[in-house]
Amino acid sequence: MLGAMDLRHVRCFVAVAGAGTVTGAAHGLGLAPASVSEQVRRLEAGLGVPLFERTPRGMRLTRHGSELLGRAQALLDHAEEVRRAVTGERRRVTVGALEMLAATRLPAVVRRLSERRPDLDVDVRSLPRQALLAELSGGGVDAALLLDAGPEVGTLGFDAPPDLDFLDVGEVALVLVAAPDGDRDPLLVSSAGCSIRLAADRLFGAQAPRRELTSVATAREWARQGFGRSLLPDFAVEADLASGALVPLGHDAPRLALRLVWPRGREEALRDVLYAMSEPRPSR
Repeated sequence: MLGAMDLRHVRCFVAVAGAGTVTGAAHGLGLAPASVSEQVRRLEAGLGVPLFERTPRGMRLTRHGSELLGRAQALLDHAEEVRRAVTGERRRVTVGALEMLAATRLPAVVRRLSERRPDLDVDVRSLPRQALLAELSGGGVDAALLLDAGPEVGTLGFDAPPDLDFLDVGEVALVLVAAPDGDRDPLLVSSAGCSIRLAADRLFGAQAPRRELTSVATAREWARQGFGRSLLPDFAVEADLASGALVPLGHDAPRLALRLVWPRGREEALRDVLYAMSEPRPSR
């Protein structure tokens, strides 16, 4: 079996499964698409079974491919562990996050990880959510920090790869705010697809009078200048609430989960890292 499964072939297979296209996988791996296609074909030939259905919309795993995927990632993790043991190289973990979380919440998560696992080197990447999820599936990041809600990844209202597990490591409160003497309408929202925008859409519906702006930061500034109300994360308005530049409107706003997500099947390789990144349990 191992003779039929060159690790280069396996790595390309995992990347294509995560990206859904050869081109996307090639971009993540830094290879030419033709090279990625050839290595996947060689893996299929060595195993004697088709791993993907080639469709006009991309590459879809067959039953054999789905069976291989989790085991393939475990094989790559084991090979990496062996390489580190032989070379003495420190373990490196890459954590991705949405830009606003990378600036405000990720530092505390990385600090916990560094304090509990000083033997690890931690890299941080800041990406838009769909690019972050693609990197997660393709192996470009080991775990990602998102805002979400509900019992599954993506329940807040965004598309997510099917084979992700998660751990909620904190909460983000949302506050409906406006300037003390400012207008209460329209609702100032960030661009479509933003987690805070998705939460606002769920809370107020699509019919509420609104003005779409480019970012959470822009919506906050327009609210400060009295042009409407806005639903914003607590970390974005703490200083303005303390100074009185913004006031809470008393609306029962939801809380979002600060959610750490990772590819299913990597629990064994990442368990200690995920535990170190989670909030400490309160003592009884």
